[in-house]
Amino acid sequence: MIKKVLSVLLVIFLLIQFYPRAAKNNNPDASNDLARVHAVPQSVTNILKTSCYDCHSNQTNYPWYSYIQPVSFWLNDHIVEGKKELNFSEFATYTLARQFRKLEEINGEVKDNEMPLESYSFIHTDSKLSPEQKLLLANWTDALRDSMQKVYPPDSLVRKKK
Repeated sequence: MIKKVLSVLLVIFLLIQFYPRAAKNNNPDASNDLARVHAVPQSVTNILKTSCYDCHSNQTNYPWYSYIQPVSFWLNDHIVEGKKELNFSEFATYTLARQFRKLEEINGEVKDNEMPLESYSFIHTDSKLSPEQKLLLANWTDALRDSMQKVYPPDSLVRKKK
């Protein structure tokens, strides 16, 4: 009985490998990247690319296991959700209010150890942020928000209620 169940599971596993995977980096163009509209020091760029860009940009580096179903389903869903929440490759297309809010959210997520996700850092150990890196990101987001407040009218940095 156990052999039959395992055989059926193996056949199902093999069959789902033929299920087409979702399109990968749908727009690797960097013309709307965060760095195109705001000053991003190289040290911050390095942190973002190492710890954030795989899930929050169109420059995802897919690991070997992303080609194996059902992991591919889960991973793709996770990345699509991450890009929907924040996509550094599309940052220039955001309204000023959304950019301003996203910078605050980046700061909060990092300070609260919500990002990068533990499930990501477990496999990508270099993505774990040191206290110094967290402070660097916090200082950068705060400084960028301060500069935005000096340059843009206050009402342009507030999300309009519908």
